[in-house]
Amino acid sequence: MSDTEIQESQNTKSVEKYSRTVTGRVVSNKMDKSIVVVVERRVKHPVYGKIIKRSSKIHAHDANNECGLGDEVTIKEVRPISKTKSWALVSIDERATQI
Repeated sequence: MSDTEIQESQNTKSVEKYSRTVTGRVVSNKMDKSIVVVVERRVKHPVYGKIIKRSSKIHAHDANNECGLGDEVTIKEVRPISKTKSWALVSIDERATQI
């Protein structure tokens, strides 16, 4: 490996280190250019050992107002956009069915 390849690989590692991506479900899109995404995770109870669900509500930036209620989306961590928003929409994985 040459010196430039080593530097490039080190740079990509440092960039990836700070941008987490998560997948969740949109529960609110009433704000302009913003969505609320619920991210669920399964954890083991420390005492009883039962697997339980834990969830987090994350406010994310949706620049084009393209998300609908119930959509499965992928979001990534970015610089703070407002007091509560520090995540941005990456892609819409699955659209919710409209009745």
